[in-house]
Amino acid sequence: MISALDHLIIAVKNLDEAESDYKKIFGINPVWRGNHKALGTANSIFNFNNTYLELLAENGDGLGADLIKQTLEEKGEGLFGIVLGTDDINMTTKNLKELGYLISDPSEGEGTDYKTGETRKWNNLFLPPELTRGLFSFIIEHTEGSLPKLARYEEHSINKLDHVVINTNDADGFINIYKDIFKIRLALDKVIEHWKSRMLFFRLNKTTIEVIEKTNDKSSEDALWGLAWEVESLEKAHRRLASDGIEISPIKDGVKENTIVATVKSHTHNVPTLLIEHLCMENS
Repeated sequence: MISALDHLIIAVKNLDEAESDYKKIFGINPVWRGNHKALGTANSIFNFNNTYLELLAENGDGLGADLIKQTLEEKGEGLFGIVLGTDDINMTTKNLKELGYLISDPSEGEGTDYKTGETRKWNNLFLPPELTRGLFSFIIEHTEGSLPKLARYEEHSINKLDHVVINTNDADGFINIYKDIFKIRLALDKVIEHWKSRMLFFRLNKTTIEVIEKTNDKSSEDALWGLAWEVESLEKAHRRLASDGIEISPIKDGVKENTIVATVKSHTHNVPTLLIEHLCMENS
């Protein structure tokens, strides 16, 4: 049913400022700067090897502008949405309806790049609350046009999303939705004693949805928390960021074996951000 983590969305107040900040963090330029006229929003998109990141701001009147405005007023800037991809949105809709979920038929979406005039089109399937559980999340199928791709990524630039972190108070319910309904591969289900928390890994299109369970007495609820980005050379990325005035922690060993990590502490617009390098093991 779900074939990819299509993209992630960060809600921002000032699109120019956020774009400038993330150009520094990623070490690459955005591939798209456009708008959604019907929704009243504008966006800047950074494309990676396995997904893309969308910076989203209000830019007029519409349902999208209202949602961004409400989010900024209630929560401020930050990680706003996770969008799941499918290769057949009509079949996905049919399957979910057969499971008893009350959902509308897919709706058409369209965006235009300011600079090139290029247009992309897609279909969105908005999900009921019992499937989103507090997340802003929907399913998308791209139908016309595509995002430009970078020819190459420098050693010091971000090249792919390593993982997105989601907090939940109901891991079993999360598994029911993402594994049993969405058919995303559950690669890990383990209690981490050090954190006294249950951790889930769902893997698709060379990235991971990392889920951390923090139980409480509330009804089932999920929340986006942070992003981890992969870089070929963390040492070179660290030097680049520091020279651009980005606050970044010292490099240290990661929790996962054969990784090193550093935390970006400024310019993220309230998104907890980790950089990670996977070390190559020398053949013995």
